[in-house]
Amino acid sequence: MPVGIAGARVAPSAPATASSHGPAPSCPGYHGNGIPAGSGIPPWGFHAPQSFGGGTHGYAHGWGDVNLDANRISGRICQDISSSSGRVRTIQVSVGPRISYHSHHAVMWGYPGNLIKTSLKVVASRDPGCKVGTHGRIVMYASYNGVRSDSMQFIFPRGCHAEARLYHGRNVDAQVPPL
Repeated sequence: MPVGIAGARVAPSAPATASSHGPAPSCPGYHGNGIPAGSGIPPWGFHAPQSFGGGTHGYAHGWGDVNLDANRISGRICQDISSSSGRVRTIQVSVGPRISYHSHHAVMWGYPGNLIKTSLKVVASRDPGCKVGTHGRIVMYASYNGVRSDSMQFIFPRGCHAEARLYHGRNVDAQVPPL
């Protein structure tokens, strides 16, 4: 299994195959530090390994463009959830296009930082319960002033509820504008 930041083991994306519940996610592995080349100016992005207990682990990563003046955001996110049985569920979502809320003065987890709330749409899925076209939301938070308490929270309705996850802690590395 690949190793992400801080030595955390992360599940690799499963190979792409077609399925009866939509196109296969195209989620190239991104396990490095920072935001991948090709992201916007200013870019948003994150990578996050997380243990959820009960032998379940997750890895999510995403990046894209943002225009806070126009309240617009774009990009994609991929998430792998693996169980102790070895089963891996992968989804790919598109982000935005409208930002519902953003702040440079947010406080989460007891620390100041930048916050963006926007919509998600499942564009590919390897989870039989999470259908392509399902809408959700994400809360992106990046602490500042040298604190590492970033978080990404995926919020989905029934059907995709197994994909509704909170990534938070020292292993979550997020960049949420303003820069």
